[in-house]
Amino acid sequence: MRSLSTSADQSPAVSGFSTLITENPELKAEFEQLEFAEVATFRASGNVVFGAEKKRSESALTTTIEAGLADGLGYEVPVLLRSCAEVATISAQVPFRAKAVATSKGKLQVSLLAKVPAAKARRAVLDLAGDEDLLAIEGRELFWLPSGGTLDSDLDLKAIDKALGVGTMRTMGTIEQIAARHCSD
Repeated sequence: MRSLSTSADQSPAVSGFSTLITENPELKAEFEQLEFAEVATFRASGNVVFGAEKKRSESALTTTIEAGLADGLGYEVPVLLRSCAEVATISAQVPFRAKAVATSKGKLQVSLLAKVPAAKARRAVLDLAGDEDLLAIEGRELFWLPSGGTLDSDLDLKAIDKALGVGTMRTMGTIEQIAARHCSD
């Protein structure tokens, strides 16, 4: 198991992208070109784990990465960052009753959002939930438990995107695996 440096000058971070068309070796190389430490990719969906200086804010890191990827890949890529502590917290979330999760034929989904939704946007999204599609929002994450496959759902994902803005969806299983592999001591 690989662990990331958590020394005084390094803070592990996880980056998720909403839309990314590139291979993992190319993506890893782009982060290494930006001089991030201990770069690792996870699955082919734009998950990157890397070490960064603690003194750099999330906003500064996001700006640096977005500019570097645009320059290196030739197109803009929205970047959503979470620290390893945040990933561990997300992976431990229990937004729905255990019985609902156990009886669902769908996989629990987590949408990483760019910012905490405003109260109006939060209400608008949560009003879209129904018996077939459970929704919860905690901080900068939207949790969705579909009753079946995500493609079979009638949930209005465009309305959610419009209300919440930039986001990228992963299964809770993926979040848990990233936390276990890259964010544990």
